[in-house]
Amino acid sequence: MYVAATSDKDNAADGFFQQPAKKENQSDMYRHWLEFEKPVEEIEKKIEELRTYEATGNVRSSEDIAKLEKKAKGLLKEIYGKLTPQQITLVARHPERPYTLDYIQNMFEEFMELHGDRAFRDDPAIIGGMAKLDGVPVMVMGQQKGRNTKEKVHRNFGMPHPEGYRKALRLFELAERFSLPVFTFIDTPGAYPGIGAEERGQSEAIATNLMVMSRLRVPIVATVIGEGGSGGALAIGVADRVNMMEFSTYSVISPEGCAAILWKDGSKADLAAKALKVDAGELLKMGIIDKVIKEPLGGAHREPATAFKSLKAALVSELAELTALDAESLVEARYRKFRNMGVFAEPKR
Repeated sequence: MYVAATSDKDNAADGFFQQPAKKENQSDMYRHWLEFEKPVEEIEKKIEELRTYEATGNVRSSEDIAKLEKKAKGLLKEIYGKLTPQQITLVARHPERPYTLDYIQNMFEEFMELHGDRAFRDDPAIIGGMAKLDGVPVMVMGQQKGRNTKEKVHRNFGMPHPEGYRKALRLFELAERFSLPVFTFIDTPGAYPGIGAEERGQSEAIATNLMVMSRLRVPIVATVIGEGGSGGALAIGVADRVNMMEFSTYSVISPEGCAAILWKDGSKADLAAKALKVDAGELLKMGIIDKVIKEPLGGAHREPATAFKSLKAALVSELAELTALDAESLVEARYRKFRNMGVFAEPKR
């Protein structure tokens, strides 16, 4: 059981505090269940009921629990083995899924959060700072969502303003100045589309980040841990290596938004998700991403410690590979990587 990381602007200098961990035998009855998980939910409800009897010394309950747990695991494996792109989108948005601060807390050491863009204000929707990965000094940043109503409002639901991207830009330049490898964690529905954000140059801030990241003379590794939405994701996603957690998504627009534009009907999100190819498997085939990080059965929110371990192993390996290259080779390879994406054909004359 991991302890979900959360943050408060008035909290201690480490940038986050821990919520109380759930007790070992505490009920899972209030887990957030997705619609397609309902068959598993019914079985786990029965398991909870039997555990109540088991606590009274009923020996037979233990045998029944073991059978039901095996059945639930098999059913979960069957369901998650054939998820549709839209169902994967729902898993990527799961409210119990680990967020950026959870990954930082459980994979990095000595994290020191840095605030502000030195121009307007600090944007809590993007967090970042210096840390160590297996003892190696690095720069780490990503979008951060909230878990309760107060945190969601404080974090603007993980949708950064221009000052958030300018804060990320400041950290990119700081990393280059001190030769620190950069790790980014992508988890956003998209950049905030409000009037204030547009007035302060949202599109310019994103475009500047794309330009600067493409030329940054230090290794960059980006990982999509939840939603990778539009330019809001790409603004911290121009990297030497782009990873995706198995049940995350990466797309120019949400399936619901795409359906609303194409068919004037948001309920056709299933069709849109298939057309957009939002899931990690499809994006790996097309060469948009470099690696899919396997998640525990049922998603990273079910066994976060396993997800942290898998991703950390991948990041450590990629860091060793990239630090072996000189700055010129890094920049050139990054340029070629993104230039080679897509298929182009010259029109016949």
